[in-house]
Amino acid sequence: MTAGTAEPPGTAALRARVRELMPRAKEDLARLVALRSVADPRQFPPEECARTADLLVDAFTEAGLRDMRRVPTPDGSDAVVGHAPGPEGAPTVLLYCHYDVQPPLDDAAWRTPPFELTERDGRWYGRGAADCKGNIAMHLTALRALGGGDGGPDRGFPVSLKFVAEGSEEQGTGGLEELVAQRPDLFAADCLLICDTGNFARGLPTATTSLRGLTDVVVTVSTLKGAMHSGMFGGPAPDALAALIRILDSLRDEAGDTTVKGLASDGIWEGVDYPAEQFRADVGALDGVALLGSGTVADALWARPAVTVLGIDCPPVVGSSAAVQASVRARVSLRVPPGMDADEARSALTEHLRAAAPWGARVEVTPENAGQPFRARTDGNAYRTLAAAFRAAYGKDMVTAGQGGSIPLCNVLAGQFPDAELALIGVEEPGCLIHAPNESVDPEEIERMALTEALFLSTYATPL
Repeated sequence: MTAGTAEPPGTAALRARVRELMPRAKEDLARLVALRSVADPRQFPPEECARTADLLVDAFTEAGLRDMRRVPTPDGSDAVVGHAPGPEGAPTVLLYCHYDVQPPLDDAAWRTPPFELTERDGRWYGRGAADCKGNIAMHLTALRALGGGDGGPDRGFPVSLKFVAEGSEEQGTGGLEELVAQRPDLFAADCLLICDTGNFARGLPTATTSLRGLTDVVVTVSTLKGAMHSGMFGGPAPDALAALIRILDSLRDEAGDTTVKGLASDGIWEGVDYPAEQFRADVGALDGVALLGSGTVADALWARPAVTVLGIDCPPVVGSSAAVQASVRARVSLRVPPGMDADEARSALTEHLRAAAPWGARVEVTPENAGQPFRARTDGNAYRTLAAAFRAAYGKDMVTAGQGGSIPLCNVLAGQFPDAELALIGVEEPGCLIHAPNESVDPEEIERMALTEALFLSTYATPL
């Protein structure tokens, strides 16, 4: 706790109740992880997602929510929704999570069975243990700590609640975003807790307030009607691969800053710092290899555009021949910080790629995915209440961080409900290894985040 700051009312009792509920939270998570809810019928049977959705219906009904049910979304997946009315005049809080998970990828790389929750060195391992089934366990624990389930479905909460669990978030097919437009009544709230992120570091309470958008393009470079023998024609023959290399090299300067013409690359991040040595360790940078960019790591990650070459189609080393290439292509991704429009950034990237072509090489740019950046409004009562809840649960002041990935749902919700506050929080932290083999969650993070959520829900109705 910060010196001189009083804990919210009821903190001690809620802390004891959450701790008492942790064995049950582990049971919840074990049941969830055992279900292979990968929302891709090409890899896993869709019945696993259906069983997971049914489990959520039963669990959250028991935890005190009403009218829990599955709602089909336009992409074919099911959202799980429900609600609980609060006292008359109380604000409404939406609790979000998703129940689908990434595939396990390389089973041989897992040290524990991917779909069996396994405790090891104080952490709980399993696919989805953190992203995002750990957040489901957090929600259930918070609601039970507030008394949900003790009095059946008529048990009251301090605020009105809405619950939405998405079934295809990892696939990015947009089913829930379309459902927002079709059924805004399911989502309308004064505060929306988007629980699919987490803390910047283990034990450091963090609200994610900034999400970079993105725009991907495929650039094709052509110089000849067909590949020609490099011994007979190499030299004066225009080499498409060499032209592509020149074009891609133009996207960064000597310091490694992105240099797409028309896009500012001098943004400053004002939230939590990301020490360079910590970043080097997190990304596994090799000794002697410099980090890129002229600002801080946080500036480069969360406040500036960043270009990445995702792939190149050209002859592989093994099997290549002595030939000047006639046509090659690359997939280029541009991450876009808040304050920058993703569509305008794509236009600037397209023009830059065309203008950078040497020797009159022909350049075709084909757009792919795009998503707008997001910045949360943090000056309202929800953020003040959240900061106080974090301080009581963690004994530390809340920090704000950005995230490199786009969550399209946030922009959809912000557009649909412009007066609502969105807060991105959750049980994830760098050690979780989400989306990778050996995903895990720290149970202390589930405990502290469940306490944070319970404190938030118990005090949000009283403006600070």
